[in-house]
Amino acid sequence: MRKAVFGSAIGGALVLLALTLGAQKRSAGPESVPYPEGYRSWTHVKTAILHPGHPLYEAFGGIHHVYANEKAAAVLRRGGNRFPDGSILVFDLLESPTQDNATGEGARKVLAVMVKDSKRFPATGGWGYAAFKGGDKRQQIVKDMVQECHNCHAGQAQHDYVFSQWRK
Repeated sequence: MRKAVFGSAIGGALVLLALTLGAQKRSAGPESVPYPEGYRSWTHVKTAILHPGHPLYEAFGGIHHVYANEKAAAVLRRGGNRFPDGSILVFDLLESPTQDNATGEGARKVLAVMVKDSKRFPATGGWGYAAFKGGDKRQQIVKDMVQECHNCHAGQAQHDYVFSQWRK
C-alpha cells in the first residue's frame, strides 16, 4: 500500500513538473509578445491614413496611430536608429469611415506590437511581433513572425527594423 501511494505521489509530481516546464518553455517563445496594456498613455509618435488606391490598402487601409514606450520614444526623439531591449512600439489600425466630407475613427481592425528583446528574438533582428485582432488581447493572430511581420520590416534594417521616425 505504501509503495502504491508513494509511486502515485512520484508520478503526480512528475506530471506536474512536466506541465510546469512545458508552460515555461512556451511562455519564453516568440509567440509570447504581451498585449501592451496602457499603450494609449505612451508617447504618440504619429498618425497616418492609407486610402483606397494605396498599394498597402488591402492589408493596412485605415487610420494608423503609432505609440512608443519611454525607451523607444527616447531613441526616436534623438533621431537614433538602435533601440535598446525593452523598447515597445504599437501600431493601432482603425477603420476610417468618411461621411459628409469628414473622416473619423471607426472600429479597431488590429493592434500590432513590436517588443525588442535580443535574446528571445534573434531571428528577427531582436524584435518580437504580435497582432491582436480588433484589439482583443485573446486574439493574437501572428503565427509566423518572420513571414508575417519581419520580412516587411527587413527593408528598414538601417533603422533597427522600425518604419516610424520622429517628425522634427
